[in-house]
Amino acid sequence: MATTAQLFEEPFDADEYIERLAWRTPGGGSKGGAEAFDPKRLLEEFENHIEELKQLDEKIQRRVEKLEHQCHREAKEFAHKVQDLQRSNQVAFQHFQELDEHISYVATKVCHLGDQLEGVNTPRQRAVEAQRLMTYFNEFLDGDLRSDVFNNPDKIKEAADIIQKLHLIAQELPFDRFADVKAKIASKYHDLERQLIQEFTAAQRRGEIGRMREVAAVLLHFKGYAHCVDVYIKQCQEGAYLRNDVFEDTAVLCQRVNKQVGEVFSSPETVMAKLIQNIFENKLQAHVKEKLDETRHSDVEQYLKNLYDLYTRTTALATKLTEFNLGSDKHTFLSKLIKSIFSSYLESYIDMEREYLRSRGAMILQRYYDSKNHQKRLIGTGSIQELKERIRQRTNLSLGPVIDTHGETFLSPELVVNLLQETRHAFERCHRLSDPSDLPKNAFSIFLLLVDHLCVEHIDYALEIGLSAIPSSDAKNANLYFLDVVQQANSIFHLFDKQFNDQLMPLISSSPKLAECLHKKKEVIEQMEVKLDTGIDRTINCMVGQMKHILTTEQKKTDFRPEDENNVMIQYTTACSKVCVYVSRQVEHVRKSMDGKNVDTVLTELGVRFHRLIHEHLQQYSYSSMGGMLAICDVAEYRRCAKDFRVPLVLQLFDTLHALCNLLVVAPDNLKQVCSGEQLTNLDRNLLHAFVQLRVDYRSARLGRHFS
Repeated sequence: MATTAQLFEEPFDADEYIERLAWRTPGGGSKGGAEAFDPKRLLEEFENHIEELKQLDEKIQRRVEKLEHQCHREAKEFAHKVQDLQRSNQVAFQHFQELDEHISYVATKVCHLGDQLEGVNTPRQRAVEAQRLMTYFNEFLDGDLRSDVFNNPDKIKEAADIIQKLHLIAQELPFDRFADVKAKIASKYHDLERQLIQEFTAAQRRGEIGRMREVAAVLLHFKGYAHCVDVYIKQCQEGAYLRNDVFEDTAVLCQRVNKQVGEVFSSPETVMAKLIQNIFENKLQAHVKEKLDETRHSDVEQYLKNLYDLYTRTTALATKLTEFNLGSDKHTFLSKLIKSIFSSYLESYIDMEREYLRSRGAMILQRYYDSKNHQKRLIGTGSIQELKERIRQRTNLSLGPVIDTHGETFLSPELVVNLLQETRHAFERCHRLSDPSDLPKNAFSIFLLLVDHLCVEHIDYALEIGLSAIPSSDAKNANLYFLDVVQQANSIFHLFDKQFNDQLMPLISSSPKLAECLHKKKEVIEQMEVKLDTGIDRTINCMVGQMKHILTTEQKKTDFRPEDENNVMIQYTTACSKVCVYVSRQVEHVRKSMDGKNVDTVLTELGVRFHRLIHEHLQQYSYSSMGGMLAICDVAEYRRCAKDFRVPLVLQLFDTLHALCNLLVVAPDNLKQVCSGEQLTNLDRNLLHAFVQLRVDYRSARLGRHFS
């Protein structure tokens, strides 16, 4: 059986088990081992082993049954024990309930007894206290304060408690019978109050926080408690303002005192609020008054700067002070303090701001014109000026004498920067110092002053002078400076527009004044655009007039009908060369003076008029065969010049003109074919015929029949 037990080692595998059993049997191995395989012996061994297994199973089964029986017996015993414990627990719980009821009963009795004792003791204590106060009262009545409490300085706290109660009692006594004693009690009351305040002051100077707290607690019930707080506030400020910066000193003082008042006073927020109110109504108000009153009538610019700086620093200080406990509505409290200081100055702020900007702007303008030795001309207003403007726009005529500005545009970047800088400061002050309800209105009034000084008095005036300086279209060797005026006016207006968006828009964006500002800005732009367009149009006319003058003086009839057809050595005529040089110079001038789409617009107009001039000019001459070739060369040079415009329409016009000039040299038999070409097929037949008529051989070659 021991051997069999060894065969049941874990983990159990039936195949392995049989194999090991066969291996242990002599002659039972699969290879026979040292002995030959003996199946009978192996069978016999298996049968014996089966019997052993049966016996082992019976033995184990008996043991299992024994253990089960033992388990059932122990389970019953355990159940009996649990039942006994439950019964014991129930008995203990009942005893606990009885004990709890008994304790509650005793506690009720004790509380009742305590109430009875208190009901007896409280009247007794009151009687004792009344007797004690009567004893002290008798001393005042006799006029002899014998008690140690009134004569010992160390018992001042106890004496203060007694005299405070006696003072309250004395208030209820009739005056006619107790006038003398009431006066004595009041005298002692004030004397003790004075001593306590002196003691508090001395403790504050020594830095004894504990003693200050004790005395403040005693004084809390006295009428002089407010005086104690005043003395504390006054003493806190001694030596606190040694620097020139009253705002920084105030912030440091409040930071230091805030820690102390919480340790000394029972209501620190009240004391802190009173300290800040005292500082605002005395130190800050005196500082603001001194700074502003000394410049209010003598130097308005410095006054406005000081007002802005002082108000900004005061509001910044108030923001710092909000971190302290000043009561439930500290923001309203601080706002009222600020208003009490600045209200008289803020009421008249915007009037002074406008007056300053008006005079400052006029001074800046006058200083500039004086530096140019220029006496400003009066620009007419009203119906007569409007009539002149309309006539000038419709006829392009100069309705006044031409002014020689000697190249001066009368536009100054430095002046513009100064005006915009002053206005920017004004907008900043307006934002800070204006009441929120008045802010859009005040900002709009500042904007109107900027429009008047910058746009009307400076830009518009310069445009008027520039228009007056534009020569007539038939002037010779005219200097055209209006494009320089255009360039500078555009640059200035970009700066004006930037300030409008950056400084003004945030102040009026959510108010009805926004529409008024935008309308005013649009009106100003439109007025300037009208004058700019008029000036540019007249300038282009002058350019074309100068080209016409060059062509008239330089172009000769013999250029296109040379005497010697076989000896023409030039590539293009002198007139063409000079016109192209002049045009290239003006195109470059336009590019420097304009920006964006304006460049293409102006160059398109100039190019179209340039083409029209050349087209009309070419129709004034008759052309021989070689002259026609020279005309084609001239037009080719004009076309090359037109490429500088970088405008497709202008280049297309000169391409067409070049194609028309081919009609001057083409063989008569090829005229129809050329006229049907891509560039000429859409042109009016009369125009084609007019160009063919310019040929010298028009009649002799009977070229008219090709258009009949």
